[in-house]
Amino acid sequence: MMRALFAALALASVAPAAASSAPPVERNDYANAGFSAAVSSGLRAFYRREFKEAERAFERALTAVPDNTFALSFLTAAQAQQPGRLDVATNLAEDAAIGAPKNYVDRIRLGFAYLFQSVTGRDRTLDARDEFNAAVALQPGASAAHVGLGIMRFEERSANRAKSEFLAALRADPNNVLAREYLGQLYQTDLRDPQRGLSYVIDVPNLVPQYADIAFHIGSLLCDLHENDAALKYLQRGIDLDVEHVGEAGQHGYTLIARIEIERRQFAEATKTLNVAIASDVDTIYAKTLLQRIKAGDVPTPLPHGTTIPAEASPLAPSSPR
Repeated sequence: MMRALFAALALASVAPAAASSAPPVERNDYANAGFSAAVSSGLRAFYRREFKEAERAFERALTAVPDNTFALSFLTAAQAQQPGRLDVATNLAEDAAIGAPKNYVDRIRLGFAYLFQSVTGRDRTLDARDEFNAAVALQPGASAAHVGLGIMRFEERSANRAKSEFLAALRADPNNVLAREYLGQLYQTDLRDPQRGLSYVIDVPNLVPQYADIAFHIGSLLCDLHENDAALKYLQRGIDLDVEHVGEAGQHGYTLIARIEIERRQFAEATKTLNVAIASDVDTIYAKTLLQRIKAGDVPTPLPHGTTIPAEASPLAPSSPR
């Protein structure tokens, strides 16, 4: 499919371009109905821990849009949850990249496969960086390689360099969900500007309404901004979507809701929420700590804001233990 696409582009490049003053069309992968339907199916399966079905759905999405980094990240995350599957996928990606070294998409897929190898206990970050840099050399203005490099800089806590990569990605693809999500986290945790962070993520649910973790991130940012009523709605939405507690919404949503309830002096409600977290076996250490503080009356008013989410909590983070 990609060879045919490149051939068509090559033919188009030799034909005289028609004069036009129209601005270039802004890229929006999510306007593709087939792509969006496959992504929604994949997310539902992923959050139900049906990782094989999620993999199939994200492969369908990538058939429609081969270089979409959101679909590619979830595809690779789903593979990483199946014993041995990521190794097989990595070997296939290596064969493809060796067979077509100038194929941008093959380089991107191999880069993400290497990036997620840390989930299986193998550190292939240097190889991932090589692939993303090779992809940038092939198509400097495309978004996907910049997202990959940005994720690596984010994991290294190199905030400004990560921001530069994500902004480069957004220049090519203003609707790149991963770039927007990571910029939201950077502005919240490293650059200490939650209002700016919120501006990057607030409309992402319009693109991927089944994405539980973005609802959690929006809720967390709203919490930092003391917009607690709105925060609670997003946090609950994330929990409802993350039915098997796979990602950040299911892992940390209850305790963040409880923090808001404690700040409001709603101790009975907070106790109930924390007990649900413990019963669900999510964020149990922190939940038990908050319960002990409630029982001891050791609860400051208000609780400090500035929730920092561990990078490994995300289903997209290469260091995810799940």
